[in-house]
Amino acid sequence: MPEELISAKGQIKRMPIGIKGLDEHAEGGVPLGSSVLVTGAAGTMKSSVCFNAIYTEASKGNNVLYITLEQSYVSLLNQMINMGFNFDKIDVTIIGSDPNIIRQKIKQVNASKKGHLILSDLASLRATIKGKGATENWWDTIAKIVKTMKKETNITAVVLDSLNSLYVLSDFKEPRNKIFHIYNFFKQLDVTTFFVSEMPKDASKYSEYEIEPFLADAVVVIQLVERNRKVTREINVAKMRATKVSVDVFTLEYSKTGFQALYGGKMPLV
Repeated sequence: MPEELISAKGQIKRMPIGIKGLDEHAEGGVPLGSSVLVTGAAGTMKSSVCFNAIYTEASKGNNVLYITLEQSYVSLLNQMINMGFNFDKIDVTIIGSDPNIIRQKIKQVNASKKGHLILSDLASLRATIKGKGATENWWDTIAKIVKTMKKETNITAVVLDSLNSLYVLSDFKEPRNKIFHIYNFFKQLDVTTFFVSEMPKDASKYSEYEIEPFLADAVVVIQLVERNRKVTREINVAKMRATKVSVDVFTLEYSKTGFQALYGGKMPLV
């Protein structure tokens, strides 16, 4: 779907990231249909932040898709249940590789009155391409899944976790050109997309090929910072198109009330 030209600022519709204190400093969230690069070193809760965003979207009655190339769906859900996410508010649907089962799952999603979190994990993708050879392009398989879920269940948001794993699994002969087409693929489908990206601990770059932040509509950076022998997580929005956004650095905390961004632009209490 092509982008539409607005006539007034208030016409931009947004999806909250789901972090109290951060959405308020970004006019309520990312513009719908944006590509959001969420980057950070290991242990910064990148996946959890992205999961929280689409969980919040599903809680509104919408259907969303989480594609994990690193964790199994069991491991991911166990982690989120342990964090206190309430799965009574939404339905969770696991996508397998059998087309007949997928059709059944789609019928269940469309018949439900709740929003659905649709999960596709590494095991499902491996089964999908089994027997097609080691050179099979995993991106093509992912694209088919996303297209099907958009067409059949009208998903509004997608998480791809992670870009780094996709690069390892796929043979990108021209990575910069391929990444451009990946971003454009989601833009044309008109879904809000969160790309998880691994960042070196020294924060020397945001992504593998360093072109990802330029192509993304928004870049969210999460870092581990050590002060007085205590490590805290810090989050900031490096950019967000069509948005008046604070560039302050916030302390990122998670509790039973959810994610919070605190002490924006101030020294945190330690």
